[in-house]
Amino acid sequence: MTTSSEHFSTEGGGTPTAPGRFVDVDAIQAMTLVPGLDFRPVLGQSMLLNFASYEPHTEAPTHSHAEEQIVIVTEGEFEFTIDGVTRTMRAGDVAVVPPWVPHGARTLDTTCKEIDVFTPPRSTLVDYAATQVSPSTVED
Repeated sequence: MTTSSEHFSTEGGGTPTAPGRFVDVDAIQAMTLVPGLDFRPVLGQSMLLNFASYEPHTEAPTHSHAEEQIVIVTEGEFEFTIDGVTRTMRAGDVAVVPPWVPHGARTLDTTCKEIDVFTPPRSTLVDYAATQVSPSTVED
């Protein structure tokens, strides 16, 4: 079992590979792939977070991709389908989508905000996310 001293250790060596930075998600220009669905991607070195906002009656069509995805609902609700199984997800609910598993989502009469975590970074969002990286670092 891992202890708190092991988990929060500053030992172990290693060299930082980039400076840390703070991100103002609201300052990221929204990317709209389908009407009513806005993405605000945040790119790290080996992962990508995507802040998604759904308007009522919006659908993210069923699709699959090489990246693993974790979906975390933060506000509202939507119907999320993984490999043909649909559940209503609400704030606090999480779904795990392995690579190449078909999935999609839709809102009914409500809005939904959720965060997608992709590893490796979702290839279709990387270039856009890179344009949104602020030169700000933790030293600013």
